[in-house]
Amino acid sequence: CTLPENPNNHTLQYWKDHNIVTTEVHWANLTVSECQEMHGEFTGSACGHHGPYTPDVLFWSCILFFTTFILSSTLKTFKTSRYFPTRVRSMVSDFAVFLTIFTMVIVDFLIGIPSPKLQVPSVFKPTRDDRGWIISPIGPNPWWTVVAAVIPALLCTILIFMDQQITAVIINRKEHKLKKGCGYHLDLLMVAVMLGVCSIMGLPWFVAATVLSITHVNSLKLESECSAPGEQPKFLGIREQRVTGLMIFVLMGCSVFMTAILKFIPMPVLYGVFLYMGVSSLQGIQFFDRLKLFGMPAKHQPDFIYLRHVPLRKVHLFTLIQLTCLILLWVIKASPAAIVFPMMVLALVFVRKVMDLCFSKRELSWLDDLMPESKKKKLDDAKKKAKEEEEAEKMLEMGGDKFPLESRKLLSSPGKNNSFRCDPSEINISDEMPKTTVWKALSMNSGNTKEKRYNC
Repeated sequence: CTLPENPNNHTLQYWKDHNIVTTEVHWANLTVSECQEMHGEFTGSACGHHGPYTPDVLFWSCILFFTTFILSSTLKTFKTSRYFPTRVRSMVSDFAVFLTIFTMVIVDFLIGIPSPKLQVPSVFKPTRDDRGWIISPIGPNPWWTVVAAVIPALLCTILIFMDQQITAVIINRKEHKLKKGCGYHLDLLMVAVMLGVCSIMGLPWFVAATVLSITHVNSLKLESECSAPGEQPKFLGIREQRVTGLMIFVLMGCSVFMTAILKFIPMPVLYGVFLYMGVSSLQGIQFFDRLKLFGMPAKHQPDFIYLRHVPLRKVHLFTLIQLTCLILLWVIKASPAAIVFPMMVLALVFVRKVMDLCFSKRELSWLDDLMPESKKKKLDDAKKKAKEEEEAEKMLEMGGDKFPLESRKLLSSPGKNNSFRCDPSEINISDEMPKTTVWKALSMNSGNTKEKRYNC
């Protein structure tokens, strides 16, 4: 702790009110709390603006981060475990994230290392003292800024529209087996209304959260309760209701009254939860599955439907184009040119049109189709099976005279009228009887009897 080189007016007034003579204070011998109380400055490589660095905080934060991610993933898959009754396993799996956060907060509190915590306001009021709950549309800006704001507003409209529609399309995929109708227009209307309300009050915009929406749908999956040991549960659909959505936003509103509890949540725990939500939402996404194909030998690749109809090099080329566009969008978003990000998202439509020059329509229908992967695979298997049956029947019809009796019996399908069944009148009983086992045994016995008689 040292004497400030350029003390501000507040510090000088504090010294004057408390009769502190700076030349008589042994600044180097002060503790952290005393230095902060007397408005001293922390110097040295082991100090920051708020005091000396605490040892083991970084290491403990890494432990909290990875432990949260691993524990959330483990508890989520606890439903398929062999331990405890089905109801207990389902409850643990459904509340995996909540149990993880609660456990890690208790562990962090017992260890006592001052990890960075969630910063929440203690008073229900606007974050800035120079503003109220309602924001003036123009404020101190000149009048022409209203006209100039049309251009960035158009870009934001494109971005919000595409974000909302893409999220809605992902949620309403056919493989989710949703039974109720889709509310694309109603959802977009509610987003537009909430954007206006949030803008007037100076709040963050209310937009579709893709990762949170996918996680919400995954948490509502309904699976069969199988009783056979080792049998995997089958996906039956989604529990379509409004209770969870309503309770989510009710609890979000009540969080302003729970700041005394939320301030104990470590930030590494929240980052671990965010990582789990992102990783869990990648399951079943075709782009992520195609990325993993780069490191797989051909014999270990899964039986994806597009690998049956599209060459592997074309699949890799399609994936590289998508990956390049993703990296380009991320670079633009992180750069000062982020204002053109909505236009770059819109430019992906033209990139998709250019891809028609590199791929045939048949290849794009397998690589970029709205039909779910599982459904396309079932249809392809059904067509393949029907084609095999048709070829077998055609072979039986055209080559019936060329096959022997035993081969025709093997090729004929049971339960159907067999056109190759022989007429009983065509069988010669006298020729067939000597071929039987009983007839051969009788012939051998009679031959042995005759030999004995001759020997006698």
